[in-house]
Amino acid sequence: MQMGMVGLGRMGANMTRRLMRGGHQLVVSDLSVDSVKQLAGEGATGSTSLEDLIGKLTPPRAVWIMVPAGAATESTVQKIAAHLQTGDAIIDGGNSYFKDDVRRAKELKGKGIHYIDVGTSGGVWGLERGYCMMIGGPKEAVQRLDPIFKTLAPGTGDIPRTPGREKLGGTAESGYIHCGPSGSGHFVKMVHNGIEYGMMQAYAEGFDIFKNATSKELPEDIRYDLNLPDIAEVWRRGSVVSSWLLDLTAMALTENPTLSEYEGYVQDSGEGRWTIQAALDEAVPVDVLSAALFVRFRSRQQHTFAEKMLSAMRQKFGGHVEQGAAQTKKTA
Repeated sequence: MQMGMVGLGRMGANMTRRLMRGGHQLVVSDLSVDSVKQLAGEGATGSTSLEDLIGKLTPPRAVWIMVPAGAATESTVQKIAAHLQTGDAIIDGGNSYFKDDVRRAKELKGKGIHYIDVGTSGGVWGLERGYCMMIGGPKEAVQRLDPIFKTLAPGTGDIPRTPGREKLGGTAESGYIHCGPSGSGHFVKMVHNGIEYGMMQAYAEGFDIFKNATSKELPEDIRYDLNLPDIAEVWRRGSVVSSWLLDLTAMALTENPTLSEYEGYVQDSGEGRWTIQAALDEAVPVDVLSAALFVRFRSRQQHTFAEKMLSAMRQKFGGHVEQGAAQTKKTA
């Protein structure tokens, strides 16, 4: 299947590569000429502008956008839509606010253009592991693009089937689902990221307790000099708290048990805030998720081992660089 990919950053480039491995034809665009040349050298068709990209696609066209949420996405959607026609589709695979998706879908529907929002999880590991996708948009357009979603998704792999799942069918076992109408995909991904905040915070606080188990404030007979990399590793082996986040925690601690390369400045990308706002709108108590978000705010003022752990996990699963570290590199 042919598709355009706009935005060749950490995820966009690897999604392009995974799709090409699956036999799809990709036309690519990016602000970086070098990024376009790199993917063109790997088999994609390069383009010099959004208009050029669209001109190289055969109707009905499909253009996937992987640019930062907010103004960049808004501008890109409007520019692309100006050159599309009835039956074409725009797919936003970033982390847009779901209410923006609803608005854009209504605007584009009047032009006969399908708008599909895809909450995408997989980070820098997605090329090999695949991408978990939560999709919102019109059913007919989502079904037409199913070959794309199927290729990007992890597939069933070796994960044991949930008992009773064989009676339900669908694509969930393959790692992607059509959640519902416009906005629903990013809504589900938004809450996913809110939960992620809470899980990361729980691990971080637990390991902070381990780190401080040698405190001189404790009686000598209950001071423990614990091996944090070993604890993370043993929990990966059959523990009820095992997860991919724990896998990444174990990796970070094995590389450096003190996490000295991290400052503990933990950024939030917006979804955590939006999750709390949705909870307020629905009058749903979210004690853990809200606390995890507020800890990220506090991390920008003082840094604990727990915050270094959070920063390490973010770097491992998404390639996120601490703001302080990024500024140091720019001035070096």
